[in-house]
Amino acid sequence: MKTKLDTLRTMTTIVADTGDIEAVRRLKPIDCTTNPSIVLKALSTPEFENTIKEALAWGGRQNGNAEVRVSAIADRLAVSVGAELSEIVPGRVSTEVDADLSFDAKGSIERAEAIIADYEARSISRDRILVKLASTWEGIRAAAVLQKKGINCNLTLLFNKAQAIACADAGVFLISPFVGRITDWNKKSSGTSFYPPEEDPGVISVRNIYNFYKAHDIKTVVMAASFRSTGQIEALAGCDRLTIAPNLLDELAGSDGSVDRVLSPDCFQPEPAVGIDETRFRWEMNEDAMATEMLAAGIRGFAKDLEKLREIIRAKLD
Repeated sequence: MKTKLDTLRTMTTIVADTGDIEAVRRLKPIDCTTNPSIVLKALSTPEFENTIKEALAWGGRQNGNAEVRVSAIADRLAVSVGAELSEIVPGRVSTEVDADLSFDAKGSIERAEAIIADYEARSISRDRILVKLASTWEGIRAAAVLQKKGINCNLTLLFNKAQAIACADAGVFLISPFVGRITDWNKKSSGTSFYPPEEDPGVISVRNIYNFYKAHDIKTVVMAASFRSTGQIEALAGCDRLTIAPNLLDELAGSDGSVDRVLSPDCFQPEPAVGIDETRFRWEMNEDAMATEMLAAGIRGFAKDLEKLREIIRAKLD
């Protein structure tokens, strides 16, 4: 009998939200996505012990002061994790631009180009890589430049429709709207302990974005992320892609039964076209407390884990 994961694979591309090599081998996703938190966790496992040694040795040969070398080693390690994953999955691997560049378009472009150069130096072509950027105005502007250079981007930490429309206007390859974090915020704000799938704010947000994209034949891929339950996942069955943590993939793989398709590119409600310039983007974000707070919190969280990684590197260099 087919499992729920088997059924989902027939209608959407499954992406593993992890740096756990063994989990990726076992679950066989098409793509993998990482972030600083995932990279930090991956590097704490025995599989990456030699990877860390190699990066430290490489860093010792680089020019610049100690902090420059620390940052360079951290960047190399992020690509090293992605390179390991690229040997297992047949599709793309996402690697994130440093969170502390989230409001620096020029710096984000330079870092993204360095990520691609590092992958290409390892004989991994750019068409296997998605560069992840936070969905700030500056991150979206950086993505617009990178896309024109043939570097495909994954815009992450996306919490509302204004961000999604701005990403579409910029021609980005893929967006990652965060289902679970939207739901978390609304639970805390409203005092509600549970939302059924049809009333779940995170699910509703992604459905609205998906509908807008399909209504206007926007080619940007919608990859729902940050799930808290298999119920949320099933409520978005048919979304272009779903990036799912291993524990939820295991739960789906262990559940027999069918999953009904909810989203389809051929089924959408007509919507008026909307464009987003910087003024409107910033106003829409200002009016959306959830999106503003969760975007800031996400950037802070990724920046904190990036700094933890740099602290580990400093200690090992000393």
